[in-house]
Amino acid sequence: MDIKRAGTQPSGKGPAEYFTGMVRLDPLFEAPAPARGRGASVTFEPGARTAWHTHPLGQTLIVTAGCGRAQRWGGPIEEIRSGDVIWFAPGEKHWHGAAPTTAMTHFAIQEELDGKTVDWLEHVSDAQYQA
Repeated sequence: MDIKRAGTQPSGKGPAEYFTGMVRLDPLFEAPAPARGRGASVTFEPGARTAWHTHPLGQTLIVTAGCGRAQRWGGPIEEIRSGDVIWFAPGEKHWHGAAPTTAMTHFAIQEELDGKTVDWLEHVSDAQYQA
């Protein structure tokens, strides 16, 4: 058994290479091999968002606070709220983040495949975000 005590893992800032706006990353878990699960709590300030990206084995988001947006490539922007659970299939191009005037926090859970949990792509433009 391994217990990660609250407050013992440092927060980090979402790098501008992968995020737009103010984003805080709080690690939750990184299961040791042979397990592949990884999880983080991610807080997006209003208007903040990820870049477009995919996950080799998919991703589950559990919205824990606030209101946000998520979109898969070619689909409509969906409003997401506290309590919602979102699944992105393996290889599905998508983005997610806060609403324009409301912060949003979610748990992001994904699995590692061949050393990767995510493939980052281009930034979501303001026009795409506001569509």
